[in-house]
Amino acid sequence: MTDLGRGVLHPDRAAAVISLDRHEPAPGPARVVEFYWMVRWDRRGLPAYEQQVLSHPNVHLVFEPPAARVYGVDRSLFVRRLEGAGRALGVKFRPGGFRSFTDRPVSALADRSVPAAGIFGPEVDRLNDVVLEGVEDLAALAARVDSFLLDRLPAPDPAAEQAAAMVERITGAADLRRVDQVAEEFGITVRRLQRLFAEYVGAPPKWVLRRARLHEAARRADQGADVDWAALAVELGYADQAHFTRDFTAAVGTSPARYAGGGR
Repeated sequence: MTDLGRGVLHPDRAAAVISLDRHEPAPGPARVVEFYWMVRWDRRGLPAYEQQVLSHPNVHLVFEPPAARVYGVDRSLFVRRLEGAGRALGVKFRPGGFRSFTDRPVSALADRSVPAAGIFGPEVDRLNDVVLEGVEDLAALAARVDSFLLDRLPAPDPAAEQAAAMVERITGAADLRRVDQVAEEFGITVRRLQRLFAEYVGAPPKWVLRRARLHEAARRADQGADVDWAALAVELGYADQAHFTRDFTAAVGTSPARYAGGGR
């Protein structure tokens, strides 16, 4: 199975269409940035391709034509139509890491994108021109973005760091399955947890828990081996296979078995 990262659906099919490279941020921006990514594609003379992604609880700053945009957490299925030849450079912010760049809760960006100039000023579109003007070296482009973000780096925010730790805990282990378990482990009330996620993450903790389970389910399906769906449902903390199937189908648009068979 091609490793394009969790959430990229049908990764072997996608790898025939796109190339994806990642680059670590400099130590300063690394406080708020998880990594930089660059996607390239060339569909000249070929039909357009729609790539589907089960998004993560992260905000992205994307340098793309005609202007840079900020993408909030997409709680549905993100679909990007790829035509002709092109590329995009993205900044994947850590959960909670984007909050200090905006004057609104991160939940205000959920399920939509906005012009980046409205948040970072016109300089971001001048940088967008530099990114798109022909420089291919990701390390060189990442260094330009590092410098841009360093000039605007907010002061450390303990609440953002707490939110990031919570998301990492949820997505890194399978033993947390309910919102009240997360709240108990971190010593806060459920209500406080929900407010923290709305303010800093951009999606409710219940959504983050469910999305982590669906990422794992899609990964298993993409491995190509026969999957015992009833056993996987139990492993992921679902009450039964029917509940799991409903969740997966609602998120991906097709049943787990059909997805594993290559269908949509």
